[in-house]
Amino acid sequence: MPPRPALSTIDQKLVGERAVVEVTLTAQHSQYRGRAEGDGSPGHRHRLVGEATLRALRSISPDLALDLSAVASSDLGSLRVALAQVHQGGHELVGSAIVRGGDPAVATAKAVLDAVNRILDRP
Repeated sequence: MPPRPALSTIDQKLVGERAVVEVTLTAQHSQYRGRAEGDGSPGHRHRLVGEATLRALRSISPDLALDLSAVASSDLGSLRVALAQVHQGGHELVGSAIVRGGDPAVATAKAVLDAVNRILDRP
């Protein structure tokens, strides 16, 4: 696996009642995209962001066996925090990211990356 990928962009489009989310990651000067489609309701779009992020990671390393178990957000003191739970083999990985500037999509993608960063560092 190349060094940890960085979040580049998140594109979200509503098509009727459906949403299309595309996440772009950058790793070693290359860009990798993941796409997810589904229910366009605001609560479900966070899950689509998480799924698209995992698909972008799989385009970097197709042998990654990762599944999105859950995404959520929560207030923590004065902060809003995005949370992601990712299943890998027999393990559950958890990541978090602060919601900045009112954009939960960016925080959700970063929470997914935070969850998997530990396994990306393994040789």
